[in-house]
Amino acid sequence: MKLALILPLAFVALIGVARAEGADDFREATPAETETFNARMYAGTPGKTAYACFVRRYDAEHLAQHPKQKVASMKLLVSAETFEADEQLHNSFRIGFRYRHRSGDFDSSGSCHHTVLTKDGSEVRLGCGVDCEGGGLGIALSKDDKSAIVRLESIRIWQHKKATEDDDNRTLVAGSDDGIFRLERTDNSECAALAYDRKELAALRHK
Repeated sequence: MKLALILPLAFVALIGVARAEGADDFREATPAETETFNARMYAGTPGKTAYACFVRRYDAEHLAQHPKQKVASMKLLVSAETFEADEQLHNSFRIGFRYRHRSGDFDSSGSCHHTVLTKDGSEVRLGCGVDCEGGGLGIALSKDDKSAIVRLESIRIWQHKKATEDDDNRTLVAGSDDGIFRLERTDNSECAALAYDRKELAALRHK
């Protein structure tokens, strides 16, 4: 899919998430605000590449308090890369998760093309979308930058590193207990299972 098409789709996906939460009013971030958010996300000014890893394994007490929650654990890898073609920083995401009452590991991934703020300035979000109208999510940070707040309505998912044609019809759909996930920042090596190649795997495992 061409970049010109992906850009508006990613923004539409993010606004769709916002509407599902209560019609928050957003505005696009300025370049300076985007730069500040990226520095918060990657715990410093990102270079040619940068990574941020967030993980949550829900314990029995949490799941007992949220009986309708389908997700038992989730990992989020946010990546940044500066392309030589335009010298611009491009963000992307990958998530891996396990269901509560279903075996197997599942993934989703996509590009993040918009940084937006609520009109009252209370929260900044990175807007991300799965290609070809696969849904999207918004990624914010807690005030202390130690947690990622993931908001989704629905996103296309597939079996971990084993995508098939059957996966085209699989989606993770937000319910009353699956629309917002708070994941804790951790060492990048915790997201090594989400790496695409050996070079990336080595970067995530590097201390």
